[in-house]
Amino acid sequence: MKLSVIIPVYNEERTVADVIRQVRDCGLSDLEIIVVNDCSTDGTRTQLESLPPAPDLKIVHHEINRGKGAAIRTAQKLVTGDVVVIQDADLEYSPREFPRLLRPIREGIADAVFGSRYSGNEILVDSFWHYMGNKLLTALSNVFSNLHLTDMETCYKMIRADIFKSMQLECNRFGIEPELTARLAHRRCRIYEVPISYHARRFDEGKKIGWKDALAAVWYIIKYNVFRRERPADDPTGRA
Repeated sequence: MKLSVIIPVYNEERTVADVIRQVRDCGLSDLEIIVVNDCSTDGTRTQLESLPPAPDLKIVHHEINRGKGAAIRTAQKLVTGDVVVIQDADLEYSPREFPRLLRPIREGIADAVFGSRYSGNEILVDSFWHYMGNKLLTALSNVFSNLHLTDMETCYKMIRADIFKSMQLECNRFGIEPELTARLAHRRCRIYEVPISYHARRFDEGKKIGWKDALAAVWYIIKYNVFRRERPADDPTGRA
């Protein structure tokens, strides 16, 4: 089962090469790595262009900064694997979790697997307000989607590729997380949660999501659960 790993990148020159190495060392042999550099203004592009060409690596550069969601939409068109997962380039999440996340999909009991930072595994202690923001957004998403998630905002959403490629994604920035969750809920996908380790990065270390993104996420939760529901014809699972 081939795993396509999408890595949206913006100003991560210190970590981008390392995250690609860690993905390759995740314990899975059949991998496709799709890196989308979202018009970084530091040395990210130089780091990526210095990597030797490899059959498992695709690199795309945006000439205008468009956001994480736009980078994921760009990669969506390039996916050739059976399963897709999104990997942030800042090393808050460890690719060593991929085999555990993949297992329910490989066994045919899940259409998507979320890696939960808040369900019993060890984590680097996060700030109180960042933690509470995540919990409140997850609760609001659960109300509208009728799911029982512990971590809607997690980056680690592993999804069957046929479902992922059929989604008509719209969000440009961090609203992609509630959008993906809402679209999976509309299709009545079988979603599993797996505890993952998490090493939170502070804002003074380059963390990019902030309170404005949290407020925007409230709107995206309502928008994609209420006003922008997908049509049943869009659903390859046949469950909508």
